[in-house]
Amino acid sequence: MTIRGLLVRALRVPSMRALRGATTVRCDEAGAIADAVIELMAALCRENHLVDDEVISAIFTMTPDLRAAFPAETARRAGWSQVPLLCAIEIPVTGSLPRCLRVLLHVERHWNGTRPRHVYLREAVSLRPDLMQRDSTPAASS
Repeated sequence: MTIRGLLVRALRVPSMRALRGATTVRCDEAGAIADAVIELMAALCRENHLVDDEVISAIFTMTPDLRAAFPAETARRAGWSQVPLLCAIEIPVTGSLPRCLRVLLHVERHWNGTRPRHVYLREAVSLRPDLMQRDSTPAASS
């Protein structure tokens, strides 16, 4: 561990990290999008032991084939009413995963040597198998 890391841990200074998450939505309907957002938020919070006030901001993106609802509306109704939220459309790259919902969370907390755990659900596990494999290993102890 670096000297900075030791100081941060010893002084219990919170630090910011980014968490990635993605899932696929079964169809372009508002209810299906809301269900996917709730499932993804719950998994990110569970895997990282997050509480709502640790989330600084969230950026949601969806592939262009999803238009029925704003993911941020669901996140706001689910408890992130004080979190700045943004929605955007993914770049429509040929051959990309269809009906894909992604989120980038900025989180500030005392990480205490733990690594952020990125969450990929449903068909989105194919997007970053390298992160999923690395996330399953425990953080290096110091």
